[in-house]
Amino acid sequence: MGIWESAVLGIVQGLGEFLPISSSAHLALLPWAFGWEYKGLSYDVALHWGTLCAVLLYFRDDLLQSARGLAACPCVFRNERLWKLVLATFPAAIAGVLLEDKAATVFRGPVWMAVNLMLFALVLWAADRMKKPEEEVSLGYLQFFLIGCAQALSIMPGVSRSGITITAALFLGAARGRAARISFLLSIPVIFGAGLLELRHVDFSAIGSDYVTGFLAAGLSGWAAIKFVMGYVQSRSYLAFVIYRLLLGAVLLFMAFSR
Repeated sequence: MGIWESAVLGIVQGLGEFLPISSSAHLALLPWAFGWEYKGLSYDVALHWGTLCAVLLYFRDDLLQSARGLAACPCVFRNERLWKLVLATFPAAIAGVLLEDKAATVFRGPVWMAVNLMLFALVLWAADRMKKPEEEVSLGYLQFFLIGCAQALSIMPGVSRSGITITAALFLGAARGRAARISFLLSIPVIFGAGLLELRHVDFSAIGSDYVTGFLAAGLSGWAAIKFVMGYVQSRSYLAFVIYRLLLGAVLLFMAFSR
């Protein structure tokens, strides 16, 4: 795989991780559509570490504030934000361990991904159109657990981790901006945990300029995607992403059945 292909895949990973359009589906589709070499899970890990750096950089003030709060009150059992994130991460961690093989094989089929892209786009559209309460509801432990259960579905390419968590948060009464913020913060433990889990597959002797290029491209595009979404949804709906997913799913079905 050349430098330019690595850069494209890195940009796609960064944008797809935080835009509700499914990064995993795009990473699987590009090599399939253009005949590029798929470097496997080890290369995907490098791209995911790039997006992890992006979200850590963007939310550095929030994370530093949480760290100071934890330092001031070292008892982790009193840190509500921390335990909500842990609770929401648990279902995805279980799904990742139990369904790891299927995620790399069965779930990567083009028809499967197309159906997921289109189906969950409609679910996002339905959640976005729901009438919100006058005052935004407070999301407790149960709501974060439900968001975590929804996040577990993103083991299937095409679902979109950010898309499904935003959808769940919207259904539970969160405003568009807050739903996106919750989704992005939840990405930190998920990407970090997935990266650690897949490190055993990494062939460190194969790491070269293509890995570095993908990592940097994913990080820069990921940061740009977060910044864009956080500003965009303050005054606009998620309809543009829904339409994009429906069109992409339709094109993918056409390509799959015409081959």
